[in-house]
Amino acid sequence: MCYSNASTSKNVDLSKRYKKAVPQGLDESPVFYASGFTFPAWRVITTQEEIQSMHWGLIPSWLKYSAPKEIAAKTLNARIETLEEKASFRHLIARNRCIVPSTGFFEWQTNGTRKTPFFIHPPEHELFSMAGLYDQWLNPLDGHLKTTFTIITCPANALMEEIHNSKKRMPLMLHSSQENEWLNGSLAIDDLSPSLSDHLMIANEIDQRIISGKKPNCPEVQLPFHNSYFEQGSLF
Repeated sequence: MCYSNASTSKNVDLSKRYKKAVPQGLDESPVFYASGFTFPAWRVITTQEEIQSMHWGLIPSWLKYSAPKEIAAKTLNARIETLEEKASFRHLIARNRCIVPSTGFFEWQTNGTRKTPFFIHPPEHELFSMAGLYDQWLNPLDGHLKTTFTIITCPANALMEEIHNSKKRMPLMLHSSQENEWLNGSLAIDDLSPSLSDHLMIANEIDQRIISGKKPNCPEVQLPFHNSYFEQGSLF
């Protein structure tokens, strides 16, 4: 799955990468670590001419009650295998696709009762383009229109099978050649590559104490960490 993400790109870099304008006041504060369960604001790419700001955790437009966090916590991810079956997602596939830019994400490897955190990121100065869906929900209490998104997940590639060795899932990454087709709807779900090649991903163990601490949103959370637990053998 993908419940922890990073976004440290500048607005100008996202603008050049995706050929989108930057709206006035778009926050570009670096996010070194964000948990989806805090429903953070994120810079997202759609067919619109400008980069959009949305909150992670999709709230369906048809939701009638005014306490949406419960459903948003369950829609941080959308499994590619069941997109067309789920009421929250199936009506979005044709018209509400998006790209979630990421400079890396976090996942935990299970070894018995021990969980070891890893930071998975693209090569230097590059981005992951995570495939997503978005929706707009009108709060019936205050009339506020809220735009939210979900990240599509798929079976893990070889690298992620070793790291996320419990559920063996990963975010669905788009190659640059697929991005426009994904957004405009001409790329069918069945035609999507099941997962990004592992040679396009770099993974390093990180410090458990930092990511589990009170202030994990700091540059140090992404730094490689040597753990003596793995001295007898290494994944990479």
